[in-house]
Amino acid sequence: MVQEKAKAPQPPAPKTPAQVRRSSAARAVTLIGDRWTLLVLYAAFMGVKRFDGFAAMTGVARSLLTDRLKRLETGGVLERWLYQERPPRHEYRLTAMGRDLYASALMLLGWEMRWRFDPDCPSHRIVHQTCGKPLKPILVCKACGEAVKARDVTLTSGPGAGLEPAPRARHSRRASRDDAGGSPLHPMLERGVEVLGDRWTAHVLAGAFYGLRRFKDFQAELQVASNILTDRLDRLVERGMLERVVYQERPARSEYRLTREGRDFFPVIAALMAWGDRWLARSEGYPEILTHKCGARLEPEARCGACGGAADVGNTRLDAPPLGELSPPATDPRSARG
Repeated sequence: MVQEKAKAPQPPAPKTPAQVRRSSAARAVTLIGDRWTLLVLYAAFMGVKRFDGFAAMTGVARSLLTDRLKRLETGGVLERWLYQERPPRHEYRLTAMGRDLYASALMLLGWEMRWRFDPDCPSHRIVHQTCGKPLKPILVCKACGEAVKARDVTLTSGPGAGLEPAPRARHSRRASRDDAGGSPLHPMLERGVEVLGDRWTAHVLAGAFYGLRRFKDFQAELQVASNILTDRLDRLVERGMLERVVYQERPARSEYRLTREGRDFFPVIAALMAWGDRWLARSEGYPEILTHKCGARLEPEARCGACGGAADVGNTRLDAPPLGELSPPATDPRSARG
């Protein structure tokens, strides 16, 4: 009997990358939705430019800080400037793209202040220099001037609508200050960073604004592992931004709905979407269109709630030293070389 020659094992077929909906907000979160990236941006908005200054303010490990600065430079948010030739030394400055993120930062601050205002939190004592009053940042529709609320906005597909490969996962668990030994933040700043500074938490919350309610729908939209999705949903329920509502008793089934506090996060999402449209849109155009109830395409603007004037990085200031908020260890020698 002639034995047939065994066939050589075939290599496995290449895995097709998961596809997700194109979204400017999702692209923005993928770029900046990381705890340490957000803290670097916070420091940059406070005027920090040099490496040791970033290390002192954020408390992040130097290797991790190098990575985040490089990531923001590659993304176009920061740029390096040579300030000393011998030996060569560089500083990091916000680009026009980076400064344009300030509206999103103000919306995150406004959300914190509306729901957990704390007069002892330095970020909650920001001043609008144009009118001299404490800033209560709001997002308004440029066309009609009304405050932007989720219920007043409709979403339709834009010229760049479609699917794109899901972003590569960086880690599966929520980032925390324990990951790199960072200094504790003020509880209010910590709360905002916890929501926007974890990419999956921010994606899940954005998905809720798309109308997703059930676990399987979140998973299909986001292409996220079950254990990660379970963790982020539980966390958002714990934080009061989602509520778990039973829609079927036998077997027990629940869905997740935005609470008032969760819906009030919409200006952050809208500001990030607008920023992503301006800076991250590709040749096919922006993926989605937000239309305000006034009938105009939503072009959000950050304003001062007291005087109605524009609020930007050039006309706002903290009414307290920013280092007091992040409280870096006084014994850390890095804090003396900003």
